[in-house]
Amino acid sequence: EVQLVESGGASVQTGGSLTLSCVGYGITFSKWCMGWYRQVPGKEREWVAVVRDDGTTHYAESVKGRVVVSRDVDKDTLQLQMDSLQSEDTAMYHCAAAQSFRFFKQFLFNYWGDGTQVTVSS
Repeated sequence: EVQLVESGGASVQTGGSLTLSCVGYGITFSKWCMGWYRQVPGKEREWVAVVRDDGTTHYAESVKGRVVVSRDVDKDTLQLQMDSLQSEDTAMYHCAAAQSFRFFKQFLFNYWGDGTQVTVSS
């Protein structure tokens, strides 16, 4: 059984930083497009950042320059380093796996976790 377990969410002030982590069980990250998406109740999901199977990274325009996604293929872990956090970054952040970047952007996930909450306030 595949499980993705996120951690690291917290309440922070505007301008602060957070690092989110995702641990995978029963899955080999190097074979998937792994990434993060976020969701606010009542709003559409937004993909945030991905690491493709070949190691290429992609970022949503809304976070580019403030976020770094990385993976450890030996440990099957994924991290999201977020800096200069803004109130608009408040959301539940989920780790997910998709067969391709195109599928990831369409939220066609094979696996996803329950999420970790990030709240940014002034």
